[in-house]
Amino acid sequence: MVHLPVMLKEVLEQLAIRPDGYYLDCTFGRGGHSTGILEQLGDAGRLLALDRDVDAINSEAAAPLLQDPRFQLQHSQFSDLTKAVGSVDVLDGVLMDLGVSSPQLDDALRGFSFLRDGPLDMRMDSSSGQSAAQWLAAVTEVQLVKVLFEYGEERFARRIAAAIIAERVINPLTTTRQLAKLIENAVPYKELHKHPATRSFQAIRIEINQELEELKMALQQALRVLKPGGRLVVIAFHSLEDRLVKRFINNEAGAKYNPGKLPIREVDIKKGDLKKMGKAIKASAEETRHNLRARSAVMRVAEKL
Repeated sequence: MVHLPVMLKEVLEQLAIRPDGYYLDCTFGRGGHSTGILEQLGDAGRLLALDRDVDAINSEAAAPLLQDPRFQLQHSQFSDLTKAVGSVDVLDGVLMDLGVSSPQLDDALRGFSFLRDGPLDMRMDSSSGQSAAQWLAAVTEVQLVKVLFEYGEERFARRIAAAIIAERVINPLTTTRQLAKLIENAVPYKELHKHPATRSFQAIRIEINQELEELKMALQQALRVLKPGGRLVVIAFHSLEDRLVKRFINNEAGAKYNPGKLPIREVDIKKGDLKKMGKAIKASAEETRHNLRARSAVMRVAEKL
């Protein structure tokens, strides 16, 4: 299957790429955005790309780009962003394309999709950490309900958690189809055009990979590595991510909170470090016709002051 980078045209426009600039693609995936950025850079430009997925680092898509002296690719997660860059105030743009990539979903062995039977893994970085199967074998019912409700916004979190806890006593949960079927049987009624396991798989994946915590750390670190005038471009695919990104940008735009109880002059109130660049951007109708993944994409942009 051909990998289509989401909102490529909008990414390149919002990064406001300078030919001699230095840019960071935090989620290399299969190189769609990185390729587009490199095409707009001159000989003096540089692009650093990161990915926590070993398969992305070793993919066929990475091989030709690694021949380009302007390009560097590192195996790294969001929380190590500053370490990967190595300096502060040096980048002209940071791109984050969040969520699961199409190749990850399409590979049954990765365990992300309930539509394909495979081992219950779900790790973005398959070289470290515990799998979904290992986590489900040990998690308490209370914690499982919390994860399903908070990260999946699953209304039947208690029913599903109870079913999982009861089943694992009899049969260990080891495959995606096994878990999906269990959830389907636990849910009292089905949503139209939505598999009953959708929210639960999302929630478990977010917990396994600590996606929201990683994103929080990445946003703070992106602020440090961007130079004044540098752009932060983030594409989110579900409301939890987008809400976090929106709140971060809003908190860093304008004046910081002043309780108003101390005799502080307005000029002494710390100002935020970002300028919000317009409203949220959605994929065009034309793109969503050709790339279904783009339907839920929301892009937010900010510029460092």
